[in-house]
Amino acid sequence: MNYEPPLAYFSSHIETIFPALFRKVKDIKYQRERIDTPDDDFLDLDWLRKDSKKLVIISHGLEGNSTRPYIKGMARAFFRYGYDVLAWNFRGCSDEINKQLRFYHSGATDDLNLVVDHASQKGYKDICLIGFSLGGNLTLKYVGEQGPEIKNTISKAVAFSVPLDLYSSCIKISESSNFIYSRRFLNNLKAKVLLKAQTMPGKLGTGALSKIKTIQDFDDHYTAPLHGFKNALDYYNACSSINFLKNISIPTLIVNAKNDPFLSQQCYPHEMLKGHPCITFEAPERGGHVGFTEFNKEGLYWSEKRALSFAEGKLPG
Repeated sequence: MNYEPPLAYFSSHIETIFPALFRKVKDIKYQRERIDTPDDDFLDLDWLRKDSKKLVIISHGLEGNSTRPYIKGMARAFFRYGYDVLAWNFRGCSDEINKQLRFYHSGATDDLNLVVDHASQKGYKDICLIGFSLGGNLTLKYVGEQGPEIKNTISKAVAFSVPLDLYSSCIKISESSNFIYSRRFLNNLKAKVLLKAQTMPGKLGTGALSKIKTIQDFDDHYTAPLHGFKNALDYYNACSSINFLKNISIPTLIVNAKNDPFLSQQCYPHEMLKGHPCITFEAPERGGHVGFTEFNKEGLYWSEKRALSFAEGKLPG
């Protein structure tokens, strides 16, 4: 199943930006469920249900949520194919600031584990995990952490556009050619810190915000200390999913486009994964970051067709 972008998509930035800004996915009407976390916080889960015995759990990317076109597109594809769908929102990403000082981060698998446990109690016979970008890293780290026991709950995992090595990918996204992306992420993250500081007076300092120029700066000042890491480098090392791939024990698909502007060379571990019994690693020439646009009468993007074929155990073609 080779990916060929539309002719008008002549650069990786167009492949990344256009679907994010202009794709419209209609006819998605989630049912929201809020669940409590053990530390007196909450997670908002958005469901599509048809009383299926099969479920897909979808994890979004940095500063995303369940309403992003790439999430809704994947949700619609699996729902049409007979699956129930659970698109969950990370802490503070469902248009309501979360209650605890912590936010979410690339390795917060405790929250994903809570979502999986909650869903598995509903009697599903087949659960597939899908993650995009940061959510892809989270998904792969979770699957690797669980080891062989995950086979009792999860059947397959799929991850697109994954920053497998967080440090080198953080350097990559901070390059001048990626200024538009890094600035947008930083603006959103800083705004979230300011909002949380207002709701928790005296608990979260904001004086460093004006000095933060890169994602690594933000992770040094906020992500790392708020989540128990010494600094950004400690956080990247502890949470990079590349360190957990060897322990993955269920069929897993990783798709990273070669022209992804966010990903470093370390995110294409062909040699490392040679002979891995469970991981299929694919690196299409094109696709951008969470792009993979395709125009067809079904309204399916290539990534959605690829995820469906893998989840159903079909060979690409």
